[in-house]
Amino acid sequence: MGGGEREGTRRRWSLGPPGGAAWSFPWSSGEPGQGAEDLVAGLLSAALEARRRRDETEFRRCVKVLAQGQGLRQVVDRALLDALNRHVTLAWHGGWQPADVVRLVVRRLEARHVRLVTDAVAAEMRAYAAATVDDRWLDQLDAIGATVWWGRDEEYLREDGDRTAMVACALRVIHLLATLPPLERLCPVPGTARRTPGVRGGAVDERTLARVRALLAKAESTEFEAEAETFTAAAQALMARHSIDAALLASRTATGPGGAGRPQGRRLGVDAPYEGPKAMLLDVIASANHCRSVWSRHFGFATVLGFPADLAAVEVLFTSLLVQATTALRLAGSRRDGSGRSRTRSFRQSFLAAYAQRIGERLREAAGEAVREAAADAGRDLLPVLAAREQAVEAKVEEIFPTLTMVGAGAVSNREGWISGRAAADRAVLDVRGKIVGGGR
Repeated sequence: MGGGEREGTRRRWSLGPPGGAAWSFPWSSGEPGQGAEDLVAGLLSAALEARRRRDETEFRRCVKVLAQGQGLRQVVDRALLDALNRHVTLAWHGGWQPADVVRLVVRRLEARHVRLVTDAVAAEMRAYAAATVDDRWLDQLDAIGATVWWGRDEEYLREDGDRTAMVACALRVIHLLATLPPLERLCPVPGTARRTPGVRGGAVDERTLARVRALLAKAESTEFEAEAETFTAAAQALMARHSIDAALLASRTATGPGGAGRPQGRRLGVDAPYEGPKAMLLDVIASANHCRSVWSRHFGFATVLGFPADLAAVEVLFTSLLVQATTALRLAGSRRDGSGRSRTRSFRQSFLAAYAQRIGERLREAAGEAVREAAADAGRDLLPVLAAREQAVEAKVEEIFPTLTMVGAGAVSNREGWISGRAAADRAVLDVRGKIVGGGR
C-alpha cells in the first residue's frame, strides 16, 4: 500500500495486496508523522462506516491494516484510546450513565467488549474531581467495577497476543458508543455536580435499607413460598413507612431545586428472557411505592421516577422479587402439549405476568396498611402529603417523557401458567407487623 489520493474532500485508501502480506510505510523505520495520523484516521473512519453498513468484509480489511501495518502501532493505539475517551464523554452529555452504557454493551456485544468499555469509563472519569461527580454516578462506577488498574493506558486495550482481535474489539465498542441515541438526562454530568466530599445525598436511611435487605434475603433463601411472601410484604411495609416519614419531613422543611426533596430518576435493567412480564413486575412495584416506571424495550432498561426513598425501595424489591420469581419458575418446571411440543415459553410468560399482577396487589395492600398505621400514629391525614408527592412525580414524568405512549407488556396465552403464577404469589397469609417491629429477626 503506498498511501492515499485526494478526490475532492474525500481520501480513498488502498488496502494493499491480497494474500496477507505485511504493509510497509515510508515511516516504518522512523517516527510516524502527520501522514501516519491521517492514514489511521482515514482507516478508522472507513472501518466505522463499514460497521454502519454491516459490511463485515470491508470492516475486517480495515482492521487488518490497522493491526498489522508496520510503524502504525503507536498511532493506532493513541487513536483508539482518544476515540474511546471522546465517545464516552459524548455519551454522558447525551444522557447516558455508566450502568446504561455497560448494560447495552452486555446486551449487544461480548464479554471482551464489556471489559473494554468498563475500563474506558474508568479512564475517562480521571478528568473529574470527586466533588464534581454526582453520588448516583459514583455508586454506578462502584457497581460496574470501573477502576484504573493499569499503568499505561495502552494496557487496558488488552492486546493479549492478538492485536487484530484487540483492534476489532475497540472499533466495535467505538461504533456502538458513536451511534448511541440521546436519552433523558437524570442527573448532572461529571464535572458539573456540586457535592460536599464525604456527604452522601438523598433521603434514604441506610439502616432501613439494611433491614429491608435482610428481610428480602430471608425471602430469597426460604424454600417455603408462604414464608417468602411474608418476608417480602414486611420489607414493603417497612419501606412504605420510611417513605411516609420522608414525606412528612419534606413537608416541614424547605428543599432547594434538585435536592433530595424533588423527584429523581434511575434506570433499572430489564433483561431477557420474558422482558415484558419483568417490566410489568417493575411497574407494579413502582406503583406500590409512589413511583412511575417507563420501559425502554430496545435498550433493556426501564426509567423509574420518584423520590429518593421510594426509588431505593423499588430497586431493592425488584431485585429480590426477580430472584423469587426465577425460583418459582424453576420449581414450576417445564411444560409440553399432548403432541410433545414445548409449551414452556408461553407457560412462563403467562406465569410471570400473573405473578407480577398478584404481587402488585399484595404490595399495595402492605403499603396501604402502613399508611393507615402511620396516620394513626401521627394523628393526621397523610393523604394530602402523599398526593402532593405523587403529583410531583407525574409532573416529572411529563417533563422528561413529553411524548410517552402506552404499550402492552405482551400477550398472555397460557391459562395454566396464569393460574400457577397467581397461586405462587397468593399462597401466604400476610401478617407482617411482627416482622416489621423485629426487623426480620
